Amino acid sequence: MKALPLFTALPLLALVACGQPASSGKSEAAGPVAVTGAICRPTPTGRQVTGCYLTLTAPAADTLVSVASPASALAQVHEMRMESNMMMMRELEDGLPLPAGESVALAPGGNHIMLMGVTEPLKTGDTVSLTLTFATAAPVEVTATVGQPAVAAAHTGH
Repeated sequence: MKALPLFTALPLLALVACGQPASSGKSEAAGPVAVTGAICRPTPTGRQVTGCYLTLTAPAADTLVSVASPASALAQVHEMRMESNMMMMRELEDGLPLPAGESVALAPGGNHIMLMGVTEPLKTGDTVSLTLTFATAAPVEVTATVGQPAVAAAHTGH
């Protein structure tokens, strides 16, 4: 192999020295996602599903990809929207986008967390543990209070 002349090698070395640091291939989040106002509705007698609501603020763009809770067999992030003059609810299979620095509210009548197969009835004043998993940020453990969301106390849905 032939050596490069010094005048050719110096610019190449300068480019390497000024380049970006090596990446592990994983995106690193700016910090944990902030969670406020976590509340889950009580379960009426005989029902094993309920909705949970909270507000998320991610320091860097991220996605809430899943939720888990020991209080239920299954937890999902759902959206509600109008389709053909009917309110429809479905799982957000690709997760819930969280724009950098913007608060994203999961609230009655909109995006929310559904707990399905609730193992024990949830009564006002109880607490529910939720584990929120994000695309890039570390998972966040949340303790939600069981009660009626202030903005939806009269709403009979979940």
